[in-house]
Parts: sequence; C-alpha cells; structure tokens
Amino acid sequence: MKKIAMFTMGTRGDVQPYIFLSKELIKNGYDVTLGCHPCWQNLIEEAGIYFEPIGPDIDIEKEAAIIRGKISNPVLSMLKTMNFVFRIIQNSTHEIFEVCKGKDLIIVSHSQMGATEAEVLGIPTVNVTLQKEMIGEKLKSQTFKDKLIGGMIAKQVAKPYNKIRKVYGLKAVKSADEIMSEKLNLIPISKYVLERNPYWEEKNVLTGYWYDEEPEYVPDERLKNFLADGDKPVILALGAMSFEDESEKEKLDMFVNAFKRTGCRAVIQGFQKTMQNYELPETMIACGSVPHSWLFKQGKFVIHHCGFGTSAATMIYGIPSIPVPHVLDQMGFAMQLSDINVSTKPLKSKDLSEQSIIGAIEEMKYTYDEKKKNAEMISQKIQSENGVANAVRLIETAMQS
Repeated sequence: MKKIAMFTMGTRGDVQPYIFLSKELIKNGYDVTLGCHPCWQNLIEEAGIYFEPIGPDIDIEKEAAIIRGKISNPVLSMLKTMNFVFRIIQNSTHEIFEVCKGKDLIIVSHSQMGATEAEVLGIPTVNVTLQKEMIGEKLKSQTFKDKLIGGMIAKQVAKPYNKIRKVYGLKAVKSADEIMSEKLNLIPISKYVLERNPYWEEKNVLTGYWYDEEPEYVPDERLKNFLADGDKPVILALGAMSFEDESEKEKLDMFVNAFKRTGCRAVIQGFQKTMQNYELPETMIACGSVPHSWLFKQGKFVIHHCGFGTSAATMIYGIPSIPVPHVLDQMGFAMQLSDINVSTKPLKSKDLSEQSIIGAIEEMKYTYDEKKKNAEMISQKIQSENGVANAVRLIETAMQS
C-alpha cells in the first residue's frame, strides 16, 4: 500500500479540501496521513483519516479574529495572516520532517508545507494551489521591467521557505516556483468557473472542485423545526469574519436589523461570544457547525466571507450569494462569483453597514431568478466533473511516471 502524507494550516475552510482529497485517496487504497493544527484532530479523525499534530495547540479561530480585528486593510490583513502561518510552518519543520519519513509521496498544500522536507528526503511531490494568482505564467514572454518587478516580489515570497532550507543546508531559491513539484500541480477549481491561463505550464491542472456530500448529517430538532416553519431563510456564514476574540454585537446588529427590515428569515452561523447574551427574533436562529453540503441546500441565498471552501460550496450546491470578502484572496473568489452572475456585487467588509447590507439584499431579490438559474446550471456542470476523483487519477499517473 502506497503511503502519502499531506499538511495544511488555517481555518476549517483551509483544511476541508485536504480532508476531501484524503478520503478519496483512502477509498482508492492509499495509506494517508494528514498533518495539521491540533485543534482539527477531531474533524480529521472523524473523517476516517490518520492525523498527525503539527505546530502549537492554538485556537485558530481566535487567532484569526485577533488579526482581523487589528487590521482592516485587505492586503495587510492577508500578509499578516501569511506571516503568522509561515512562522508556525518554520517552527514545525522538524515535526513535518519526521512525518514525511517513509512516505512514497508528499502532497504539498498551498502553503508549501512539506516541500523542503520532501526534497531533503528524496520523496516526490505533488502540489495543490487554491489561488490562481500564485501560479507563475512561465510560458509568457516578459519585458525587462516585468522580470525586474517579478524577481523582487518572488524573492520576498521565497524568504520564509529559504529559512527552512537553511535548516537543512540547502541552497536558497530565488522563487517559490523552484520548490514546486515538477510533475503536477492540482488546482481544485472548476473549468466552468475559471478559464485556464494559456501561459501556465502543462503540469497545472484544473481538476474541478473537491467536496463530499456528507449524506449522514441529521440536524437537531430546533433547526429542523425552524426550517419547516416558513420560507427558505438567508444563510449567514461569514467564516473567519464571525470568529470573535471579544463580543462584536455591533456587527451582528447590522445583519439582524437588515434582515428585519427586508423581511428575511435567517440562519446565522458564528458570533459565538455575542450570541451568549443576544436575543434573536423568532424569524432567526443561530446554529453552530453544520456542513455546508447540507445547510446551503436549505437556504434561499447565502451571505458569506468568500473563503475558498464557502465560495465553492455556493456553486456546488447551486445557491446564489452575497459576498463580503475581507482579505485579498477572498476578493478574487468574490470576483469569480460575480463574473458568472451567481452573486451580487461584493460588499467590502470595511464599508459594511446596515444600509449596505439592505442594498445587497434588495439587489439579490430583484435579480434572484436569474442568479438562481445560473447557480443551478453551474452546479450541474461542477458535479459532472467529479473533481476529487480526477485529482486522484492524476496523482496515480504522477506516481507512476
């Protein structure tokens, strides 16, 4: 039995794609180890995957809330988050190295975890990239100016990886591209959502989205009764934007008041600290961790932060949405949704107000039929791709080459 290890860091949305991939690999006879924050041990083990703790036992939701609370600029917020994750990766290299030993393949996540350790051990790699902007246009001719600016940016991006390479006595790289797999880079995005860049190397493959239906999920009686008791609700699923270091009543008030004024029923995820002393009207309900594969099918439309996993889920399950991106990569995902007309125009989180939310809801109501039709059409196309099975077939081919 071939042994594969992969590693990831971040919030649940960052971890979920690798759980889907791990489950499909296991189904196809592979021995898979998934290394991640200790806080995700239960999530990973409940999926039937062998788990290895990597890095400190931190509350990732709290850490995300602290970073978000201190910085409103989307670029700076993303850089701060990346630096936070990179420090953990650098400090965890020896743990990663030990887990890599004896494996036949290392699947390197979008944060490049395991790339250097695999190189030291002589183990082949396959990459996964979630953001198209992180893929180099190697087949595009560049001007001197392009090369100069690109080289400066690449050098900065490569810095944290070179710190790890120094630990093992490896030569520094000028670009993160140099530590990427030469065989295969999996992009878990649908070709019906993102047109393949003609300047990408052949190894960069759009597989289709990775997901799992989780058919066994059964909601509690309270949520089941609420859903049965009226029109389909709005789903408020802000992910990391609703993680709280301290109560954020003012933000929740904006959404609750907007729902009241537009006559919307709502299911609200997150805001756990605020919810402890918050009384919702009868037309709204708070729920904890519920799989999007089930929850989104119960809603009329979703208001979300445009993380990779949540954006994908709106398209997979055919539900229109209102994007509220907070960091730079989320803005890219928001534009993907807007470009295929399955969402309203994105709401900038820094400009969020009760009135702007009402405006977005009114836009959704006015254009709902068209957006719903588009969402259902894209859902059918995405589900026909069977993205995670495609990924496993590509991995098998790469391992044989």
